[in-house]
Amino acid sequence: MAKRIDLSKIKTIHLDTRNCKVSVKDFASLPKKGSSFKGFYDSLPNILAARNFKDVVAAIVDAKKKKNMVIFMMGAHVIKCGLSTIVIDLMKRGIVKHVALNGAGIIHDTEVAMIGRTSEDVGAAIVDGSFGMAQETASFINGAVNYGLRNGIGIGEAVGSRIMKSKSPYKDKSILAMGHRLGIPVTVHVAIGTDIIHQHPSANGMAIGEGSLLDFKTFIYSVSKLENGVAVNIGSAVILPEVFLKAVTVARNLGYKVRKFTTANFDMIMHYRPHQNVILRPTSGGGRGYNITGHHELMIPLLYSSIIEKV
Repeated sequence: MAKRIDLSKIKTIHLDTRNCKVSVKDFASLPKKGSSFKGFYDSLPNILAARNFKDVVAAIVDAKKKKNMVIFMMGAHVIKCGLSTIVIDLMKRGIVKHVALNGAGIIHDTEVAMIGRTSEDVGAAIVDGSFGMAQETASFINGAVNYGLRNGIGIGEAVGSRIMKSKSPYKDKSILAMGHRLGIPVTVHVAIGTDIIHQHPSANGMAIGEGSLLDFKTFIYSVSKLENGVAVNIGSAVILPEVFLKAVTVARNLGYKVRKFTTANFDMIMHYRPHQNVILRPTSGGGRGYNITGHHELMIPLLYSSIIEKV
């Protein structure tokens, strides 16, 4: 006969002495029909992602009140989801003090400013080779980048100033233009060959490289002021997490105190680099990192409304 363990001798403990992770005091409450956003926010459970979300909101609100640094790092999809208006308002309120974009971000931001539309049908256009061949987009942005090289300014400032000076009818929807207008740095971090403007004869590798390097140095300066602040990565799976990690190490190498701060990653799924280079590694010396999973077009308006309710 097979041998079996005797369970009659196990030792038990009292339920009310056991440590529990969940309590009814943390349960969701029921907001009343027609109640305010505050009622909805306060009704969220104090458990898992909802608690993490509230921690991120609290960190941003605290940074605003104490005039500390808040950085938004964003992939281009944030702009394509129609969220520029939210980012711009956070800049106007003095909450977001630096915006970092990848190369695609300036394309969508510029096209929105120029014609109020962006995001071509890649699947259809790749068939006949017309994908990314819009002449006005490449001419405008590459012209601005080349201007930046001649005048010693980074890509973000060069493109933002050119949009601001143009007759573009939707410039009020441009994060780059608003950064120029408010004096808030909007930096652009480029991998050559990833963006449609690089396939045009107007692209100048020297200008792109120098402009992006200048923006990297500007970004490092903002990161050097991150103590007790917040860095939020939204939808960049590779470029900006890598840039952020290098900026942190350079700032520390130069003797800046960048130890205690909050980071958050907002994306539809968790990727390796944001998890390591935004949430874990930079905060290992005393900060806190959070991952918030969800669609940008839902989570970023929720983040915005939660912040302005508290500041």
